[in-house]
Amino acid sequence: MQDWINWFRHASPYINQHRNRSMVFGVCGEAIEHKNFINIVHDIALLCSLGIRVVLVLGARPQIDRNLMSRGLSSVVEENLRVTSKEALPSVLEAYGKVRSEVEALLSIGLVNSPMHGSSIKVVSGNFISAKPMGVLNGIDYGWTGKVRKVDSESINGHLKSGALVLQTGHGYAVTGEIFNLSYEELATDIAVALNAEKLIMLGSDKAIDDGAGETCRQITPDVAQSLVSSTSDDDNARLLALAQRACDLGVKRTHLLSYASDGAILEELFTRDGIGTMVSAESYDEVRAATLDDLNGIQELIQPLEEQGILVRRSREVLETELDAFTVNVRDNAIIACAALYSYPEVGCAELSCFAVDPEYRKEGRGDYMLEEITNQAKAQNLEYLFVLTTQTEHWFLERGFEMSAYSELPDSKQYDVSRKAKVLRKKLK
Repeated sequence: MQDWINWFRHASPYINQHRNRSMVFGVCGEAIEHKNFINIVHDIALLCSLGIRVVLVLGARPQIDRNLMSRGLSSVVEENLRVTSKEALPSVLEAYGKVRSEVEALLSIGLVNSPMHGSSIKVVSGNFISAKPMGVLNGIDYGWTGKVRKVDSESINGHLKSGALVLQTGHGYAVTGEIFNLSYEELATDIAVALNAEKLIMLGSDKAIDDGAGETCRQITPDVAQSLVSSTSDDDNARLLALAQRACDLGVKRTHLLSYASDGAILEELFTRDGIGTMVSAESYDEVRAATLDDLNGIQELIQPLEEQGILVRRSREVLETELDAFTVNVRDNAIIACAALYSYPEVGCAELSCFAVDPEYRKEGRGDYMLEEITNQAKAQNLEYLFVLTTQTEHWFLERGFEMSAYSELPDSKQYDVSRKAKVLRKKLK
């Protein structure tokens, strides 16, 4: 119970951050048929209850395939686009209609023993998408397969602001009255761009995206996404990575790639600091930089437990604010997860590494080494000869990183210290 309470408390900043923001979800046809889809619906309903504006874009490839097979028809898929003939179009539209109705039904559940009880979600669909034919590409006539001409963002935004969930399947209408089959992935991206959505969230694969060594890629830039396209062995993930890169290039701030088979993936991705899937963003999500006044509260929260344990010297808020220019912070998703201060004594060619702290959740990720390297580089840039540190708990950590035992007599005359703390003095030669 306590874990759940702590999780809920830590989710509060994200709940506030996401309220009244638009998010576009792209859901493949395979996800709709997966046993976890009912949980996805429950989680999306929860997002609506929290004031998040949701657009749900549905694919239907396996459903279309079955419809075509039942009618003795076939269609070719080239470059992940179905070649849609005039004969195949009714099967496509029937699949989209069935998928939309099934999802609407799930979003309408309100039984007392259901997570949907009391949600009363209003679902809206309409002719929001203007389409045009794909035409002939590389000698292939794509027939009634099309691409987005225009998204009626004004109408969609109007429905979202009224509290409705907008449901869109992978088709659009031409000014000639024709209907075109669209890629749900491209459609979701175009809608996210048109709405200037906060996030594009794709549930298009049952596998996580890994770095080749079995570790899930948590946060990557569009350039890294492009490099992973050719190295990943999973075709679905390769396609989604390319789509995420395109979304970023078109102005979508953050694209999240989640496994539709992972129960609770949406909630964990949106309401925890580290998430569970892969986020593609050109923005800096995890950075080391100079501290600003806005970081003061975060630094205090990070170092307070260490001050209470006697590991760090107590600093009042006033002292912290006065010395803020000396601080470097590691910020992850707007939270301070590590900090360190560099106090220089240029008259004697040395500097002190002080107030060095790393959030316990991140101590096994090499954050301390990264911060130490940053502070060391700052000291070297000032052409200083030594870096010293006073510590009561972590002398071995520093010894393993090139520091040597020293003495109080080696400290600068202007350095003030509390002898009663019995801190060990260590220093490292920089030149």
